[in-house]
Amino acid sequence: MAATVLICVLLAAVLVVVRGLVLARSRGSVPCRLRVGNHGWRSGVARYADGELHWIPLMGVRLRPRHAIARRGLVVSSRRELENDLYAVDCSGSTRDISLAMSADALTGFLAWLESAPPSAYLDVA
Repeated sequence: MAATVLICVLLAAVLVVVRGLVLARSRGSVPCRLRVGNHGWRSGVARYADGELHWIPLMGVRLRPRHAIARRGLVVSSRRELENDLYAVDCSGSTRDISLAMSADALTGFLAWLESAPPSAYLDVA
């Protein structure tokens, strides 16, 4: 009985790790950390889809994005360098106050995506 439970737990852990690896290596996704409000940083991946940035946690069982950040009305209030060659941007607007941390290349892509919004969209990039 205990061996069956242990095997089930190990299998579930392996599936969660494999899911994280597949997300991290999938095409069109960028490693990205997210912080909502004053909570701690959480690791995940970001994908651009239909005028939104979808953030999916790296570890977990859900396949759907945990956060969908709309480009329309998104305001980047500040940028700063973090440790390990990561750069953070603080955002507000149509969503809650959030911070995203990513590599320099990913940040360049994020800002380009944000600035490439249709002319009718309101943008403010610091």
